[in-house]
Amino acid sequence: MRWRPTWSFARGAMSDPTMKPASTTIPAIKKLFRLQWEEVQQKHVLLYPEGMVQLNQSAGEILKRCDGVRSVQEITTDLETAFNHKGLEPEVLSFLEIAHGQGWVEYR
Repeated sequence: MRWRPTWSFARGAMSDPTMKPASTTIPAIKKLFRLQWEEVQQKHVLLYPEGMVQLNQSAGEILKRCDGVRSVQEITTDLETAFNHKGLEPEVLSFLEIAHGQGWVEYR
């Protein structure tokens, strides 16, 4: 698989968009949402009571590592190893900022 740093997802309820993650930030998917692999669509989706957000590969790979334990730096290192691609932290931070603004993740 090749790393694709482009995002395609639906808009949802916005949370505080001014909170920017850092390397030491520990992101977690909010309890309202559930990340799931959809076999039929061959992609990850984020389920919530009102619907579903279809995620591209990059977004799914980041969110499945947002376990509330690993920091952004640890998530980035894992992605760089998995996809044999260095310098992903700016893309991860950018996505997490958007995901937080959409209300999908919280920072611990």
